Amino acid sequence: MKRAIVLSIFIWSILPFGCAQLLDNYDISTSPNGIIPMPSGLPSAYSSFVKYTKIQAPNGQAVHFIAQDAITDAQMLRARNILQFYLTNLPGSEYGVDKTAVLNQMGTNEAILMLLNGSDGDVNPPNVFGQPLYQNEMAVEGHAWYINNDFEEHRDASFEEILHLMHDTGIGVDGPNSFPGVLADYQAEIRAAQENAATDNFSIWPIGASGSNPGVAEWYNELSDENSLTQEYLASVVDSYYGLWGPWTETSGGMWGIYIAKTRSEIEMLDPIGYALMPKYFSPFININMDIDPSFNGTFTMAYDVNQAYTHKSQYLQHCTLTGMNASNLKGNDEYNRLTGNVADNTLEGGKGNDRLDGNEGMDIAIFTGNQSEYTVAIQGDMTIVSDNTNDRDGVDTLLNIESMRYADGDVQLTTATKLISIDQEVRVFPNPAADFFQVEWEIAFKDGASINLFDQAGQLIQSDSLFSNERQYQFSTLALSAGIYWVELIDRTRVARKKIVLLSK
Repeated sequence: MKRAIVLSIFIWSILPFGCAQLLDNYDISTSPNGIIPMPSGLPSAYSSFVKYTKIQAPNGQAVHFIAQDAITDAQMLRARNILQFYLTNLPGSEYGVDKTAVLNQMGTNEAILMLLNGSDGDVNPPNVFGQPLYQNEMAVEGHAWYINNDFEEHRDASFEEILHLMHDTGIGVDGPNSFPGVLADYQAEIRAAQENAATDNFSIWPIGASGSNPGVAEWYNELSDENSLTQEYLASVVDSYYGLWGPWTETSGGMWGIYIAKTRSEIEMLDPIGYALMPKYFSPFININMDIDPSFNGTFTMAYDVNQAYTHKSQYLQHCTLTGMNASNLKGNDEYNRLTGNVADNTLEGGKGNDRLDGNEGMDIAIFTGNQSEYTVAIQGDMTIVSDNTNDRDGVDTLLNIESMRYADGDVQLTTATKLISIDQEVRVFPNPAADFFQVEWEIAFKDGASINLFDQAGQLIQSDSLFSNERQYQFSTLALSAGIYWVELIDRTRVARKKIVLLSK
């Protein structure tokens, strides 16, 4: 742990600012998942990297992801998704209402995430200006490393290291050895929380720095010299906030026992100043789609289950997609979930169906690839069986506790007394077709927990924001979107409106 933390800071400093050789305009649209071979013509320092993807910033610059040959596509996509989650707007928050400036600043600061083979300390990393994340510390949802909570060999460091990337190059750090950032006031609050955590003989973070653990004390002093205390403290809070240390049983607390809290409730009770940082920028749920690793076989649950330790983490997921060919099932939680099956025809217990998508509580949507006319739907008691008539695409899905089905050409409500009420007529979208922006307006009051979402024609979430009951309009910028058909959705716990929007070429 100590080597990984120190090394992640050191790598940022081995090359001078502004030396990155990657370009911002590589075309990743040629690949279905946005992962392409490593671009050619780069300096020899990049020769060990074989795959590339990016997140494009509105200012035309990009955050780059480069991967060595042992990194799976699933690991690479998850890394990109985690950063996209961190950068998703959080309406009503103090610092996260519009995170565009953070993303733009990351592009300006030439942010690079290096996905490296093996484990930290195995080999010297390439001489590239970037934040490292190692293969053996990337546990994709549903993978054995994720399910089995193998902390000793495969601790999930993705949320931590990707947070460092955003913190260092976007939010910004006060003091020496730092990049220009855009959220100085938030950083001041992070600094105050970190300093509070170190008072009273380091009773909150890092426990042991007072001298009871010489290794922690030495590490703390190195962090202080590097001006990286706030980054490491915030990572400890965030990791416990999203349940990553819930399954850890060796000691109390999180982050190998050097942070006082292991779970979200413990943060609130034991580190209230740190807890207060979270809703100011971070969503309580991981509200973008996360892919389940293609190796997974069984039922992946997103609701907390005391008998399944991995659900300490998965309880904070909101939208998931099964991938691969294995017979697998998804069970949601009591949030609004979007659930997507894979290509397999999966037989459930008792042979009752295939690819079971169970929304559990809340209002939930099952996602399908094709148009509604390309599927056969049958009702069997409280289950809905949806069969894709196109081979090697969506297979057969059994829906339980699902309120609606989303096809490429629109949504279909499942008709039971508890399902969502359509209020399409109460919502207006203009201009339509649109070029640079479009506006969504409504007169009715949405209930607490309402959200507005933008999807592409394949059902992939492009943007998601929470709404307050007093809001009556919302504007989408389309400058970063391609021409085509999209869907706008306004939804609360009882009602939903879905409107098609056509975007023109710019």
